[in-house]
Amino acid sequence: MTRSFSVNWDYRCPFARNAHEHVVAGLKAGADWDVEFVPFSLSQVHVDEGATPVWEDPAKARDLLAMRAGLVVRDTQPYRCLAVPLALFSARRDQGRDLRDPEVVRSILAEAGADAGSVMAALDEGAALDGFRKEHEASADENGVWGVPTFVVGERAAFARLMTRPEGDATASVALIERVVDAVGGWSELNELKHTTLSR
Repeated sequence: MTRSFSVNWDYRCPFARNAHEHVVAGLKAGADWDVEFVPFSLSQVHVDEGATPVWEDPAKARDLLAMRAGLVVRDTQPYRCLAVPLALFSARRDQGRDLRDPEVVRSILAEAGADAGSVMAALDEGAALDGFRKEHEASADENGVWGVPTFVVGERAAFARLMTRPEGDATASVALIERVVDAVGGWSELNELKHTTLSR
């Protein structure tokens, strides 16, 4: 049975990174999933009511750079749409590289096997800014998304904070993501479950 779902991401969030890595591990292992990766801006979430949206604020343009690059790759270089996000997450979370720096982003894209030149040229022309805004706003308006990662299954959406990363066991990643997707899409009685303590 094919499981269809979408998941929101922002490279700034470590939990979005965990979820993204599990989804990618499952896809690479051949999981029967139809997945849509949907961008969401944590910068926009923190804009005060009535203030200039990040999409219209030149001072915030660099904050959107990596996400826009990821969108250009998703939409124009699908053969790299799994590798590039993992590389950008790793650069941000493991290496502490500045994803607001165009030359850093260019380097990461190239390292991940993408056509970095065409992506950066598209960004210079304004690519993926309006699309980013529309996808973010649709997520917020239609599904009530306020953070990442949020999984959307049909008309139901839920934020899911996954505490682990894949450790080379794709079977475990598939089982984890399918548990989340099945709970979001098929357990309508549950509104919220949050552990009050953690084992680590």
